[in-house]
Amino acid sequence: MNQSLDGYVDHTAFAPGPALFCHFIEQTEAQTGCVYGREMYEVMRYWDDERPDWDAEEQAYAAAWRNLPKWVVSRSLVSVGPNATLVGDEVERVISDLKETREGEIGVAGPTLADSLSRLGLVDEFRIYLHPVVVGHGKPFFAGPRPPLRLLSSEQLAEDVIRLSYVPR
Repeated sequence: MNQSLDGYVDHTAFAPGPALFCHFIEQTEAQTGCVYGREMYEVMRYWDDERPDWDAEEQAYAAAWRNLPKWVVSRSLVSVGPNATLVGDEVERVISDLKETREGEIGVAGPTLADSLSRLGLVDEFRIYLHPVVVGHGKPFFAGPRPPLRLLSSEQLAEDVIRLSYVPR
């Protein structure tokens, strides 16, 4: 997830530049699927509809996102869009089954969901895309107490963004 220097996830406060957006296209194309919390899924539904003013990169991202199998964790939604499966109360079982039966990387989108899955021992790696902005509000990247983590790697992905990869200890 994208994070500000002061630890917040707020898609309205900052956005990826062109180089990072291309990275996200490649990452989305390579993933086996993604698990979304309700709020993040509703934000990402933007990519379901074709928009005539999109440039080539936006069209590429939309195509990758539409092709990506999605599992949406929500108790309030009654339906989800194309290529998505609604997950209600059996989150631990469903995500455990996905990890056992699917080859490749399954992303997690949404800080509250990531916190819940982390507490269940279902998150193998945290990737923080650290942006040089301070927003002072929003959802914290870690919705609950930060789990004990070990830095796995760091990589500068764009002129001003660093990806930090951590694994649970």
